[in-house]
Amino acid sequence: MKKHNTSKVVLITMLVFLLLSWILPAAYYSGQYVDQGRVQMGLFDLFNYPLTAFSYFGYIALFLILVGGFYGILYKIPAYRTFLERIVKLFEGKEKIALSIMVALIALIVSVCGMQFGIALFIPFIVALILLMGYDKIVAALVTVGSIIAGLIGTTTATNNTSLLTTTLGLDSNYQIGVRWIILLVGIILVIFNTLMYIKANSKIKETKKAEKKAEKKEEVKKVVVKKTPAKKATAKKTTKSSKTRKSSNKAALIDEDVIIVPAEVSGNHKIWPFVLTFSLLFVLFVLAFISWGALKIDAFDKATQAVQEFELFKFPIFAKLLGTINSFGNWTITDLFLPMALTILILVLIYRIKLDDIFDGFIEGAKKALAPAALVILLYSILVLVTYHPFQLVIYKAILGITKKFNIVTTVLVAMLSGLFNSDIAYSYQAVVPYFTSVVTKSTDYSLAAIIFQTIYGLTMLVAPTSLVLMGILAYLKITYKEWLKNIWKLLLEFFVILLIIFIILALI
Repeated sequence: MKKHNTSKVVLITMLVFLLLSWILPAAYYSGQYVDQGRVQMGLFDLFNYPLTAFSYFGYIALFLILVGGFYGILYKIPAYRTFLERIVKLFEGKEKIALSIMVALIALIVSVCGMQFGIALFIPFIVALILLMGYDKIVAALVTVGSIIAGLIGTTTATNNTSLLTTTLGLDSNYQIGVRWIILLVGIILVIFNTLMYIKANSKIKETKKAEKKAEKKEEVKKVVVKKTPAKKATAKKTTKSSKTRKSSNKAALIDEDVIIVPAEVSGNHKIWPFVLTFSLLFVLFVLAFISWGALKIDAFDKATQAVQEFELFKFPIFAKLLGTINSFGNWTITDLFLPMALTILILVLIYRIKLDDIFDGFIEGAKKALAPAALVILLYSILVLVTYHPFQLVIYKAILGITKKFNIVTTVLVAMLSGLFNSDIAYSYQAVVPYFTSVVTKSTDYSLAAIIFQTIYGLTMLVAPTSLVLMGILAYLKITYKEWLKNIWKLLLEFFVILLIIFIILALI
């Protein structure tokens, strides 16, 4: 496996975009199309833009590092491995059902809550379960990346992902909600189907290799039986010892490689109820905090938060002072997760009586493992800074949308795909093309279908784009090469694309 593969792919992408800033003129749309001429990117900008990206989006990289530290501490608690093994045992013989549940649950959370980045809090836990069930890293990637992308494509009530799109197009937040739920369901089915097909194909390959190994061993045994001399016996013993050493060293290497993914085996019995309780509470809090309650016209959490902040004890606002600035459920951001994460760890280390040195060592080890994905996120946001400061992309959109005079599914799909490729952040993707799109396509009755296209094609693009934060971050975490991912994902991509095109055509005909 090549080292730093994802980083290389991202850096090459950045250099390609740098060249495009020299080749194509820049333009922006602000009520009208404004041609800026060429706004080239310089070499010094290669080093300046990561700093700019860190100043705006550093909190996401920090979140990933804290998640790494969070799990680094958990790995110091023997009961965490026991907790994972109990779950694996619960689904013994029903592993495929467990994978299907994981896909459906993640996709639903992203669709409803819009937390495609915040879900990283549970990704190491989910990946550890998948690997302990005996599946490989590709399966872990298919389940995690695939389900997140299915949730993005089938976004339903997550207004943080659609508000800019709906506002620009003048649509209600519940536009085509029935269709979007159907798309989500189709996406979940496709991800589950392709994951199970990969497992089936991979198991056949493994069975073939096992058969070949058994045949080789039989041949070796025959040779040893035929040549039975004392010297050969000694040699055979020596070889056996050497092979055992090699096997144990390979096992050790695997543990070292996957230490941040799967905690080491432990002996003895360990109580797991603290993990069951704390993880359940953390998960429930996560879901409640990020559901767009405003879009559902539920203001109970806003009122509850206001009541807590206004509560006074002896005319002193005790909770307002103690908690500080707190957002109501439905308005949380990633940074609001820092405190619940800290409290979860605090409760667990107190219950299991973990030494302070082990806490610090675990956090440092885990944070170190998370540095690569965190750095990659900053690089990807640097590309976003590049295309924002050097807006050559609108020139491309103008040329494509200018092919036809009216709304066209093909041209809209193309610009939606490119805006996803150029802009890793969903809001920037919409901002880059949708305002100009409305100046070209003025018939408002087309906007509902256009919104479906922009939403779904952005998500689909994130399944393979080298600028995808979700994809590249998880690939870096699992140490899977970009080429290996494309090799195993192209069927899912094609199936998604064909089904979405069929849905677009049906909506256009209705």
